[in-house]
Parts: sequence; structure tokens; C-alpha cells
Amino acid sequence: MGMLLSPWFFLALCVVVLFALDFFLIPRFTREGSLQSAIVESIAWIGAGVGFSLYVWWALKGMALEYLTAYVIEKSLSADNLFVFAATFGYFQIPHEHQRRVLMLGILGAAILRGVFIFAGIALIEAVEWIVYIMGAILIVTGIRLGVQALKGEEERPGENATVRFAARLLPVDRDYKGKHFWHRTQNGIYITPMLLALVAIESADVIFAVDSVPALLAVTRDRFIAYSSNVFAILGLRALYFVLAGAMLHLPLIHPALAVILVSIGIKLTISHHVAIPTWLPLILVGVVLAAAIAGSLWMNSRKRPSLTAG
Repeated sequence: MGMLLSPWFFLALCVVVLFALDFFLIPRFTREGSLQSAIVESIAWIGAGVGFSLYVWWALKGMALEYLTAYVIEKSLSADNLFVFAATFGYFQIPHEHQRRVLMLGILGAAILRGVFIFAGIALIEAVEWIVYIMGAILIVTGIRLGVQALKGEEERPGENATVRFAARLLPVDRDYKGKHFWHRTQNGIYITPMLLALVAIESADVIFAVDSVPALLAVTRDRFIAYSSNVFAILGLRALYFVLAGAMLHLPLIHPALAVILVSIGIKLTISHHVAIPTWLPLILVGVVLAAAIAGSLWMNSRKRPSLTAG
């Protein structure tokens, strides 16, 4: 009975049920590529992520705010994943009807990898406390780099990913798609398809994102359950969110600078956390204000670019 009431068991049950619904059941009742379906699913995923805070409030007294703060930060940082998804599918020319399969497997792999990074990061901090300064510096440097990239207008190039190049050398690549398959067997051996290269690109990119994501989490909480549950709920809904925002993200030029500001501010918080007591709610408000300002500013910039109807 004790195990059934364990927060870890309840989290695992929620994740397995939600993932099974998203992978097996929902596709039977929704039209692939439907924006309306993607919006409904995204709202449901966000509702599940926010709703889980009620369980945290009940099971772990007083930690719901930590969970919500970590969840909002991870959800905002996941915007970078959406850009990588779009760049990857465009580069490898993944057919729209097969993108869902690649995303689902990529997100499942990301959920596992993030767990490894989170537990390793917390163990490292417990063993070597001063490592928080290095993690804070990583966030600050990453934020500055992201801001510079945004100013230069640099784009992701999935095909130049070292892991993708290694995979392409390891096995021969068949440039033709074989339905939804990642590889197929011929008389000359096994050939991988661009579907597998796209999956490798997404997974390897998430490893890089975890270097930013995990220190950002640890700036908010050192509790393993709060850190992992907030992270896994933030990334599990990325598949539906991608189909909602894939086009819209291209029209939000200030999102990357906003993420840069968020990373730098969280890095500063992590660096000074031993010397200055910062309320848990402050990062939550900061992230909300920065994202709102970025979206509003992007929409204003877009409206200024539209040609006037009265001109000429």
C-alpha cells in the first residue's frame, strides 16, 4: 500500500497512461495535422502539467509553488526544442504524416535522458557544493550565446550535427522513405532512412538542451521529484505544442532574445543563491513577464511590417 501512495509511483503511472493515450488512442480520434486537434491536445497537456501541482500540494506539503515555477521555466525553455523540430523536419523533408512518430519517440527518449541528467546534477551538487557556480556560469554564457545568435539570425543546421554525421557513416543511408520505418533490410544489408537521422538529430539536440535545462531547474529546486516531474510534464506535451506553434514561432522574432534573458537571469540566481535569499515566486513572475513582453513585442513588430491598406 505504501508503494501505491509513493509520489514516484503515482508520477510513473501518470506518465505511462498519458503517453499511451497520446501514442495509441488519440491518433484514432483526431485528424493528423489538424490545428484544432493540436490546440485541444496542447491545452489538455498544459492542464495536466498544472493540475499535477495539486497532487504535489497534497503529497508534498508546501512544494507546489516550486513545482509550478520549475514547470513554467521548463515549458518556456522548451521553445528551443520547437525550433529544432521544425528545422529537422524541414532539412530531412520528413513527410507530415510521419512527423508525429518521430516526435513521440524523440520525446520519450528526452524524458529518459533528462532524468539521467537531473539525478546526476543533484548528486554532483550534493557532493561538490561549489559546482553551482559553474552551472550558473553555464546558464549565463549560454544565454549570452543564444542572444548573439538571435541578433545574427543564425539558424539550426541538423545535417551538420556530429552525431547525425556519425550515424550516417555507421550505416548506409537510403534517401528514399519506406513509409514510417526507420530502417529496412535489402539483399545488400540494412539501410537506414532519413526518419532515423531525424530522430538522432532530435535526441542529440536534446542532450545539448539538457545542459541548459537541468541547471535552470536546480536554480529553483534541489528536490529530485519536483525537478523531474516538472521537467517530464513540460516535455511530454511538446508534440502537440509543435503542431500548434510550428508556424507561429517563425513570426515571434523576440522569443530567442527572451529565452536568453531568462537563462541569464536564472544563471545569476543560481550563482548568488548561497548569499542572497530569493523568493521562489520571483523567477515565476520574471519568466511570465519576459515571455509576455516578447510575444507582445513580436506582434507589434509584425504589425509594423505589414503594408498599409491605405498606402498608394
